[in-house]
Amino acid sequence: MYIRVLDEHDAKIYQELRLSALQISPEAFGSTYEREVHFTMEMVADRIKPTSGKFVLGALDEQGSLVGSVSFVRESSLKTAHKGNVYAMFVALNQRGQGLGKKLLIELIRRASECEGVEQINLAVMSHNEAAKKLYDSLGFKVYGVERNALKYNGQYYDEDLMVRRLNE
Repeated sequence: MYIRVLDEHDAKIYQELRLSALQISPEAFGSTYEREVHFTMEMVADRIKPTSGKFVLGALDEQGSLVGSVSFVRESSLKTAHKGNVYAMFVALNQRGQGLGKKLLIELIRRASECEGVEQINLAVMSHNEAAKKLYDSLGFKVYGVERNALKYNGQYYDEDLMVRRLNE
């Protein structure tokens, strides 16, 4: 198993994992399978192409299959550029419970720390997702608020815990 930054050449394998995530845990993401299944490979390539303030990490198994991913996006405005955000964290069902999510996040934190001026990382996690919250907490993320009814899927509302990890503390 190894972790690396994905680039535009990984669009196909990223899209396969992303669509799987949207089908397995539709309530956990702001987007939907029905929306993203129509994305072209060019759209996906542009989405994952690394920049100075954005990268997608991928965990690949020994066969080169993408089995986990997480995205980091730095805020772009002058007053919020000290913050970055974690998005689209997902580990394939058959790879869970092996510490892969933790390895992805440790690498994300390390790389985000190297971005000059980034002082904190924010994320939102489904309030009922105890396993994810435990993982984030173990890496220094702390809840600073709860957004009630953050997402609505199939007529059901889902709350999100808002978490932050300060990099310089």
